[in-house]
Amino acid sequence: MTFPTIRPRRLRHTPALRRIVQETTLDPADFIYPLFVQHGENQRISISSMPGQFRLSVDQLAAEAAELKSLGVPAVILFGIPAHKDPVGLENFADDGIVQRAIRALKAANPELVVITDVCLCEYTDHGHCGLLNEQGYVLNDETLEILQKVVVSHARCGADIVAPSGMIDGMVAAIRGALDGEGYSHLPVLSYAVKYASAFYGPFREAADGAPRFGDRKSHQMDPANAEEALREAALDVAEGADFLMVKPALPYLDVICRVKERFPELPLAAYNVSGEYAMIKAAAANGWLDEQRVILETLTGIRRAGADLILTYHAKEAAAWLG
Repeated sequence: MTFPTIRPRRLRHTPALRRIVQETTLDPADFIYPLFVQHGENQRISISSMPGQFRLSVDQLAAEAAELKSLGVPAVILFGIPAHKDPVGLENFADDGIVQRAIRALKAANPELVVITDVCLCEYTDHGHCGLLNEQGYVLNDETLEILQKVVVSHARCGADIVAPSGMIDGMVAAIRGALDGEGYSHLPVLSYAVKYASAFYGPFREAADGAPRFGDRKSHQMDPANAEEALREAALDVAEGADFLMVKPALPYLDVICRVKERFPELPLAAYNVSGEYAMIKAAAANGWLDEQRVILETLTGIRRAGADLILTYHAKEAAAWLG
């Protein structure tokens, strides 16, 4: 039998060889860590469907900032749980709102930490939808944009580094860009949830952020999971409106979409959100001893990077950063 002279296995023979030919790298600097913040003191409340994740009071954030710095994780994204909810979500843009307080606390604790704020109405409204509603319960697009403008200016005044609109409201990037520029924050980048699907993988997040809709669903504004060409159209609109980053959410069921968006818009940094349901599935399987948790988490995050994501929003950020050293 004649053996081939070309043998790819030669480059896999030792760990050192495998490292030097590795095509996709994973580093703590690739991660953005989500934080859930609520009112109160000394609050560190476990989220049952997301083992290892907590709802924190503002006084807990300095320790979080210090830990993330020690691990080399450069950024967080904030989700606030308000004290009271109403049809508009007034705390969303209040000077003493929960996210506003959290921004100040994190920047005081670690000025170098990149603080990103999620910008939407769902966690703040009593109906749980992503915008203002008419009498029939339909999300009003242009009226919602006016609220989002108030929110981003409020976050900017408190020291946010990046604002991230997540509601899939048409024109949200242009409206936000206009509001920031008009108030003297033209330097502040916009990370748009440009491609956000109406996914079943958000369930644990809705417990964590108390943001589930009280009726209906979000299919009128979030994307149909069957559509990929539409994702490119959505991303193109946000690029034209001035987005500085793009995001695809969720990550794992949409690796093909991540790849296509990155190929279409290589000039912009692309983030992918490794969402709560993806996190919870791995944690549940690991708790039952069905898989090697560390290997599966690192393989998952590597797969998201390999698909084209420059940044990964992930609840695994701390543990992955510790493993990567």
